Amino acid sequence: MSVREELENEEIRYLSRYASLSVNSAGRDVYEEECSVRTCYQRDRDRILHSKAFRRLKHKTQVFLAPAGDHYRTRLTHTLEVSQISRTISKALRLNEDLTEAIALGHDLGHTPFGHAGERALDSVCEDGFSHYMQSIRVVEKLEKKGKGLNLTKEVRDGIKNHRTSGNPATMEGKVVRLADKIAYINHDIDDAIRGRILKEEDLPAEYTDVLGKSKNMRLSTMIHDIIDNSSGEPDILMSKEIEEAMFGLRKFMIKNVYSNPVAKGQEEKAKSMIKMLYEYYVEHIEKLPEEYIYMISYENEKKGRVVCDYIAGMTDQYSVEKFRELFIPSFWKVE
Repeated sequence: MSVREELENEEIRYLSRYASLSVNSAGRDVYEEECSVRTCYQRDRDRILHSKAFRRLKHKTQVFLAPAGDHYRTRLTHTLEVSQISRTISKALRLNEDLTEAIALGHDLGHTPFGHAGERALDSVCEDGFSHYMQSIRVVEKLEKKGKGLNLTKEVRDGIKNHRTSGNPATMEGKVVRLADKIAYINHDIDDAIRGRILKEEDLPAEYTDVLGKSKNMRLSTMIHDIIDNSSGEPDILMSKEIEEAMFGLRKFMIKNVYSNPVAKGQEEKAKSMIKMLYEYYVEHIEKLPEEYIYMISYENEKKGRVVCDYIAGMTDQYSVEKFRELFIPSFWKVE
């Protein structure tokens, strides 16, 4: 018996009846021989972790555009915090921790440079629209490995696609990540806002902090324990009404006071204008795209706008600024 088979049997013996067993996976679009050591979800996790799109997350904005400090979250550190919270919940509920981790690590692979500002910019100019969660699916199905994609299992792709607030994941593990994403960004965005002196802990509405806690650690503990307590033995991932209402109340407070704050978002309009200008330029000059993107347009009948979105969405903050400077800012002329 292989190591993988032993792990699969261990899942059968130990995991909850509501967990997604590796042996019952709906599989991949392209058949592959199973690994002798890792389960299918472990392989998916590893493929995401080693992907180029995952590495680029370290240079993509979470909330603060171009923050002057080393301790503000990036899209990568957000992803790691979502993964940690998700794994804690899944382990406590005896769900499939490997599937949970794969979904968490892959959920934001399609995010643009400059966070949601870049996402809104591309959505406003692309004829088919743009959303980061659908772009994350496109990354893992199409764009990674020069058009081959990562060939992930259906369960992981479903969880990535449905991590948004309005999503409806098909697995318990996907439901965990969907909630963990919100728990993570609400709490770490408060932490970053306090560090950036946009607000103070005492500015948070008492009607919510009296329920959730007066510090980041207390709020995280309250929300995570509440999910575990209310979901144990249930075929769904649940929060109590009181905690859920307080969480979403705090989220609304953040939308009003941080996500639209001129200090946190002072550079946002510049970023959006830059992304739009890059889009318009590459649509008119597809020959300037990297070779693999030109191939998609010329030989795979992909729409120009769609492929240009793929290219720009894959950029880091720094790289998009460099390309903008290269294309639109005059260089000083000199004789060698």
